[in-house]
Amino acid sequence: MYSGSSDGEGHETQQRKIPPASSMLWVRNLRRFIGSGTGLGSEALMELETKRILLDIFKEKQQKNAESGTIPSFYRKKPEEGSISHRVQRLAKYRFLKQSEILLNADDLDAMWVCLRENCVIDDSTGAEKMNYEDFCHIASVCAEQIGPKCRRFFSPSNFMKFEKDESGRIAILPFYLYVMRTVSLTQARIDMSELDEDSDGFLQSHEMEAYIKGLIPNLAQLRDMPDGFIPMYCRIASRKFFFFCDPHRRGKACIKKVLLSNCLQELMELHQESEEEVTDTEQAENWFSLTSAQRICDMFLALDKDMNGTLSKQELREYADGTLTEIFIERAFDEHVRRGKGGVGNTREMDFECFLDFVLALENKDTPEGLTYLFRCLDLNGRKYLTTADIHTLFRDVHQKWIEGGNYELCIEDVRDEIWDMVKPEDPLQITLADLLKCKQGGTVASMLIDVRGFWAHDNRENLLQEEEEPEEE
Repeated sequence: MYSGSSDGEGHETQQRKIPPASSMLWVRNLRRFIGSGTGLGSEALMELETKRILLDIFKEKQQKNAESGTIPSFYRKKPEEGSISHRVQRLAKYRFLKQSEILLNADDLDAMWVCLRENCVIDDSTGAEKMNYEDFCHIASVCAEQIGPKCRRFFSPSNFMKFEKDESGRIAILPFYLYVMRTVSLTQARIDMSELDEDSDGFLQSHEMEAYIKGLIPNLAQLRDMPDGFIPMYCRIASRKFFFFCDPHRRGKACIKKVLLSNCLQELMELHQESEEEVTDTEQAENWFSLTSAQRICDMFLALDKDMNGTLSKQELREYADGTLTEIFIERAFDEHVRRGKGGVGNTREMDFECFLDFVLALENKDTPEGLTYLFRCLDLNGRKYLTTADIHTLFRDVHQKWIEGGNYELCIEDVRDEIWDMVKPEDPLQITLADLLKCKQGGTVASMLIDVRGFWAHDNRENLLQEEEEPEEE
């Protein structure tokens, strides 16, 4: 729950006596404000309402503590509709959303950049534009005159100390400006997400995340020309990556703070760049949030769904990636990550579109903790949270069969098993855990070797592939 600050004034009012009639009056006023959504009116009234509500909550909790002798948990359950806690939550959210009125806009940021460049000095050795602390304070005054007091918080001494300084104690203006831009962007994103957070619990559900992404589309240069009919599908595909990385326990809601700090949001914001001038086709294909990538995922699912029933059977999923994935991996993916059908019969279990998106995200992000966690559950054949030599032998047997069917040379499964052990170097020499795979920094490669014949081929030919990548650079 986001809290609006009471500026420390709540403690000063704890001893004030509030007559019952007066108490009923401010409760009715606050209820009228919340019900109408028109606002509290004057700032003084809003401050008064806040302090009185906080005082009432303080007394209520103090009484409960005295009766029970325990310290209550503030996050034990959500406040009931119409309760004092619920009204405070609504008021805190209202005050938090009002921050958007004091954020720097695009014109303010442009004006700040001009001020920085006009009042900086050029480093003779590097040509970089820099400023010392005196310049920093002077620029703060100039920006305050041209932009207003809302920019002052960026020019604090503590902010100046955050940046790397040269031998003369100067910092570069570009990192500072990028810091201001990112702070404004993240604050605005948090406000936008919080506005969509219907129950104000600091988490977004899938439909709320999709609504946030839909609102961004007109402002993202590479998505402006998206056909209207594809927007709902795009929002489903895009939001799924946020939940894959920010909802590890699959509770159906993603923490707003975790979303803001994730690489997913940064990847989405890269679509601000104009595709014709600044982004290559390869970069578009690699960005999950690009229109090219979303259409690729959608076309892939439709091509696999032979019976066109909106879900994928095991037989249909076997055609993924030209059929290079092993049978045992497909079986384990269904066992671990696909919900059972309503009838409860194993043969009716099929993979829906959301599960398919998780499947693709795991395979395309094998080196991340989230992707490797998804795959490890499939590799852990007996649910023991570790792999033994017998598990490795069983998993690689299907890869070996596809390898031989592809006309490749004969290889020894025991040699591959020993190579995997040498790559991972597990703490326990008899078993490999998920922690071992994450620690060795080669967990994605190991997983590819055990589930995909193409992944094993890439590992077996890694030296030749590396040489081919370096040859164009030498020319």
